[in-house]
Amino acid sequence: MSRTVFVRFDQRGDPWGPRTLLLRFAINLAGLFVADRLVPGIHIADWQSLVAGTAIFAIVNLLLRPLATFVSCCLIVGTFGLFVLVINGVLLAVTAWVAGQLGLGFAIDGFWPAFFGALVISIVSFIATIVVRPETRHS
Repeated sequence: MSRTVFVRFDQRGDPWGPRTLLLRFAINLAGLFVADRLVPGIHIADWQSLVAGTAIFAIVNLLLRPLATFVSCCLIVGTFGLFVLVINGVLLAVTAWVAGQLGLGFAIDGFWPAFFGALVISIVSFIATIVVRPETRHS
């Protein structure tokens, strides 16, 4: 008798499962890496700072994103969701501030590099989600 294990990364699976969290971490790490390479004003010194910065980014998103989204829900609706990009930029800037307080080599020079870095991270996350998530078949 053979046992097969299926791993699902779609929304119907456990969003707090270890594999899903590890995948999200890897996607955010890739997004921060690409943002460091493409956006002038984002400086990540080494791979240790990249990994630690990704962990800080995950914690900041977990703790502050719901509050920021709730407080600015009228702006989000009024701008047809575009204000979420501003929230993402601010959360990335907060991540850089926390990393700086911890002495990590992770810095952002201002709001616009944070905004465009968050935009790059969002694009990388979107593409990675499309690549990783298999199409669901409807029978």
